[in-house]
Amino acid sequence: MPKVSIDSLELNGRRVLVRVDFNVPVATDENGERFVSDDTRIRAALPTIRRITEAGGRAVLLSHLGRPNGKPDPALSLAPVAKHLASLLASPVRFVPCTVGPEVISVIRDMAPGDVVLLENTRFLPGEKENDRGLSAQLAEMADVYVNDAFGTAHRAHASTEGVAHLVQTAAMGKLMEIEISFLSRILDSPETPFVAIIGGAKVSDKIGIVERLLDSVDALLIGGAMSYTFMKSIGVGTGDSMVENECLKAAADLLTRAGDRIRLPVDHVVATSFDNEAQIRIASGVIPDAEMGLDIGPATVEAYRTVILGAKTLVWNGPMGVFEMPSFASGTIAIARAMAEATERGALTVVGGGDSVAAITAAGLESRVSHVSTGGGAMLEFLEGKTLPGFAALTSV
Repeated sequence: MPKVSIDSLELNGRRVLVRVDFNVPVATDENGERFVSDDTRIRAALPTIRRITEAGGRAVLLSHLGRPNGKPDPALSLAPVAKHLASLLASPVRFVPCTVGPEVISVIRDMAPGDVVLLENTRFLPGEKENDRGLSAQLAEMADVYVNDAFGTAHRAHASTEGVAHLVQTAAMGKLMEIEISFLSRILDSPETPFVAIIGGAKVSDKIGIVERLLDSVDALLIGGAMSYTFMKSIGVGTGDSMVENECLKAAADLLTRAGDRIRLPVDHVVATSFDNEAQIRIASGVIPDAEMGLDIGPATVEAYRTVILGAKTLVWNGPMGVFEMPSFASGTIAIARAMAEATERGALTVVGGGDSVAAITAAGLESRVSHVSTGGGAMLEFLEGKTLPGFAALTSV
């Protein structure tokens, strides 16, 4: 159901409570100062924040950071995020070291049109993940309008993502949320064919849902990563010491039977005798011998997958082709990133999501050469599986 967009709202002078996703990597420098080491998600929220400030609204930002388990943790404070956001906006951002309560109410009361404040980590509060109605009501009291721009957490029914949306008069999509839903809806509802999905990662168990759903619409589904070895073993192909989920063998075999030739598996592999970037590697075709493990797709698979990718009109990619964090086993994933960029240049709609896939496209300097890079791996998977995203469903319908 269509949802209200922030672009349709009158924001001048209004208190706009915005759930953003500032769950970003934070490092510590030589002086012990914490700093944001990757600001991709912060930058993604800038259009929504600027829409509010330029319209004379008062932007009150909420986010979580890490997993503090419902209690304060100085190592997970959003203070360095506020400092980084101010540098990106080139204007002050006031950080408030609490999320609800009299201090927050006082700060919001004193805000001028165009001001921005960032409240402390929502997950410092035990009621956040429990979607506590009392906490949701406290959040709603601070808002004239609520905006959810945190697609990466839209699959979680938390107080700041779902509960508060039911307790305000208007709950709208932010610009990032709207873009994410738009691109993923095109893939789910009306993909131009040929439609190709590239699915990787370690576990079949994490991806069974999306594979099952995509089989209803894809022309080809290219499998990579450790999950490919479970598929291989399910049909009797030797996988040596590769990672295999034995409890998923029947499910994998059933999917292969249902898919016919639409599911493509690697035909060769980068193998080693140990899970080590310094290990001696070689290329194994077909069967992976005993005492060796597959750690990346091989060059013949790269070429075969590239051919399929370049012939597609719609492409979605989630999950690496190998142990991407080790340079010795990253070449397959990087090759897929380059093929996605080339397919985009040929006119295909291309969407990339999932931490390692996004890291790969970014590391290759190609993030601007695909149609869309999703900020939410888990949310993207659940949306494409056809599941309801609580943080989106709770927004005001048009």
